[in-house]
Amino acid sequence: MKIGLDVLGGDFAPDVNVSGALQAREELGDRASIVLIGDESDIIRLLDENGAPRDTFEIIHTSEGIAMNDHPAKAFARSPNSSIALGFKHLQSGEIDAFTSTGNTGAMLVGAMYTIRTIPGVIRPCITTAMPVLNGGVSILLDVGINSDCKPDVLYQFGILGSIMAEQIYKIDNPRVGLMNIGEEEGKGNLLTQAAHQLMKDSKEFNFQGNVEGRDIYLGEADVVVCDGFTGNVVLKQAEALFTLINKRGIKDEYFERFNYEIYGGTPVLGVNGNVIIGHGISSANAIKNMIKLSADTAEADLANRIRKVFK
Repeated sequence: MKIGLDVLGGDFAPDVNVSGALQAREELGDRASIVLIGDESDIIRLLDENGAPRDTFEIIHTSEGIAMNDHPAKAFARSPNSSIALGFKHLQSGEIDAFTSTGNTGAMLVGAMYTIRTIPGVIRPCITTAMPVLNGGVSILLDVGINSDCKPDVLYQFGILGSIMAEQIYKIDNPRVGLMNIGEEEGKGNLLTQAAHQLMKDSKEFNFQGNVEGRDIYLGEADVVVCDGFTGNVVLKQAEALFTLINKRGIKDEYFERFNYEIYGGTPVLGVNGNVIIGHGISSANAIKNMIKLSADTAEADLANRIRKVFK
């Protein structure tokens, strides 16, 4: 199994990317090999500085990257030899089993949509986040940013996608799916959530538990929480802010430490024809390590292919 890493992506590239890759290699052992996509001279220099043999990784050379502030579609089109474009080419050809980056998120999504493409039957691909639950588990929230506006059938499909991820990556048996709303009663919410509830309540494709409120995410009332990307992104950013505020006040708490994004590393893009994992632009070496490990878990679970089979 090979995991492709964009070495040129992120705010602190290439240093933290190579450092994170070295840490991931140590922990993954023989489970997976890591392919570094970036400037070969920089990679070799960093390997030398870390005392690692030059043949530690397979290297795909390019000095061309896509900047964080570049227009995603234009940059991807005019930079066919960028690290992101090369990563998707190798994923499409089967030379790597997963591709991951902390670079330009928009370019990663453009690459996924136009290189490996959406799985037939999936209306909208989405991304998730894992929210820590008091009992020690996680609640998977989706979508958290790609789809600001959704229709009821899109939310219904998020229930399917989230269930598959919960089962395959987090090993949750028969995951409970909840619809994010402003009340538990069936008639609550706006037109979108009311219509989505009607679609979801009789579903045989996932274990629908009904409406859940924002507070229920952390109490473990559902294993998968479905919402539009606008709502999900607000919830995610609020959780990140809470972690930052707690740290600034010097509060140490085992539960709140699990809000640290570095633990989770990144998130798979669900609904595309390949294992694509996106990480935070400010990722540290530890976050890069965990992103690569999540990529290995995703490829090992054959997540994209399992989703493809469900939507046949």
